[in-house]
Amino acid sequence: MKKPALTEPLLHRTRAAFHARLLNGVLGISSDGIPSNADASNPLSVRLARSIALQLKSGISARLKGQTSGSKFESITEEFVKESFLPLQHLRPGEWEVRKVGNRARSAIAEFEQYAHLATLEKLAKSNPEFAAVLGSDYTITPDVILIRHLEEDAAINSPNPVVDMSIARRAALRAVNGGKPLLHASISAKWTIRSDRSQNSRSEALNLMRNRKGHLPHIVVVTGEPLPSRLSSIALGTGDIDCVYHFALPELQRAVEECGESSAADTLSIMVDGKRLKDISDLPLDLAV
Repeated sequence: MKKPALTEPLLHRTRAAFHARLLNGVLGISSDGIPSNADASNPLSVRLARSIALQLKSGISARLKGQTSGSKFESITEEFVKESFLPLQHLRPGEWEVRKVGNRARSAIAEFEQYAHLATLEKLAKSNPEFAAVLGSDYTITPDVILIRHLEEDAAINSPNPVVDMSIARRAALRAVNGGKPLLHASISAKWTIRSDRSQNSRSEALNLMRNRKGHLPHIVVVTGEPLPSRLSSIALGTGDIDCVYHFALPELQRAVEECGESSAADTLSIMVDGKRLKDISDLPLDLAV
């Protein structure tokens, strides 16, 4: 009897779909040979980005404005997380939602249990200029893409065996009956490129998430299409704030760096990869399941 053909693994399919969406309007090479994620003034950036784009079979396209490509990259990252993480119920059961936040109101983070108190701070800041001056903006957090864990009804918690009743666990954040808000499971900063004047934005956001939470700290990650190892290292190296940086095409970047023969770039990339500070986008779904 002939064995049924094995289907292509989920993460192969979702990674390919992720790249296909990028190639349809975000990732491309201009008529003068400059890839859309390259710094045109940096020859190494152009060489690495062009190699990656060609490996992914990019064609000639007009270069999008920075804000436009950034917003599209956020949306494409959102779609990737939906398609790759939500099917992993056997690894991480629960009711999950993936949502792009982008440039929504800065109080959007207050919708979640760990940061609900920030809504009160914002009201106080608006009504009292002196209080606003003391607070500054350290409490404002606007992630690009978020992963939400919705609360569980007691019927689900008690299946297949009784776990709770109305006399116990009345402050547990996961129980819907306790009247809390959904839980922020992950904050994903999606940056198509990393320029020197913006390289610390993701770190600042991560530190605010850490300092201002009440309860469980969400995953804090960065997804990027930046080709230069030196700029990637400005976010990836070090520990304590960002969990990890995920590159949109890490194997392709490694091949590009190998081809270019730049030993310093190769060393920097190796340090990040070997130190588990830089991973491929395909690693993200399983890391979020932890």
